[in-house]
Amino acid sequence: MKQFLALVVVLAIAGCALYVAQRRNHPDQVSANAVVDVAADWQHDISRVPMRVTRISDEQEVRIGNELAQRYETPASSQTPESRAIERYINQVGSKVAAHAKRQLPYRFHLVSDANLINAFALPGGHVFVGRGLLDLMTSEDELAFVLGHEIEHIDHHHAAERVQVEAQWHKLDLDVIGEITQIPVSIWQAGYSKDEEFEADREGLRIGSAAGYSPQGAIDVLQKLGKLRDEYVIHAADPTEELSQLAIEGLNGYFRSHPLPSERIAQAKAVIAEDHLPASRSLKPFRVDYEITAADH
Repeated sequence: MKQFLALVVVLAIAGCALYVAQRRNHPDQVSANAVVDVAADWQHDISRVPMRVTRISDEQEVRIGNELAQRYETPASSQTPESRAIERYINQVGSKVAAHAKRQLPYRFHLVSDANLINAFALPGGHVFVGRGLLDLMTSEDELAFVLGHEIEHIDHHHAAERVQVEAQWHKLDLDVIGEITQIPVSIWQAGYSKDEEFEADREGLRIGSAAGYSPQGAIDVLQKLGKLRDEYVIHAADPTEELSQLAIEGLNGYFRSHPLPSERIAQAKAVIAEDHLPASRSLKPFRVDYEITAADH
């Protein structure tokens, strides 16, 4: 009897491993973390099942996103002429990319004027926020297009909507009550998603950015810059007084804990470019923001 039960347990574990392996379309590194990844992904897949069955409507998602965005966006009256110009620029690029998303939601793009925020995040319903620290790394509009495409796809593929549903269930929040929804902290959105969802957002973000006329090389460039930051500041703990503040490095630590390794993301991006025959040789557009100071700004 004991041998029979042991056999059942072994077969069950093998079945779970096979299920996870079949779902993955990218190689995992061999390490102790692989066990954690399998457990996390298995739990994540189970938790998403009821979300897919009882998914909120687009209308409810947009309403929830609008409510949350009011907490995070910077009022126009508090913005400098430069930050307003940057936000307009982000919206121009984001609108081009979002036009190729599957779900045509009212996408809006916001600047977080924090040089320590080397990150971007998406809210349900179409709001995308980009940290000034991340923008400062960019030298081409194509890099921005990839970052925005990645966040758009977190919305387009219901990742953000499912996140708010999971949070509501976990904390017993009523999605129809405004005051309760706004209790969800911004850290939830900056924390990233599962490894599969991050890879999915990379793939689809790369594709819609290319469809909008941007070079796929922008994706490679920005991912390489993130990889360099990881090597210099997260792995080797370089002196933060040289370029980055301690606060920015702490943020990077959180970013790399919640996202796949840059090397993995670059490998996948190159594979998508090759498989889809995306025009990697397309010229890069310079990252350029034009603004002027008017009398109203004094």
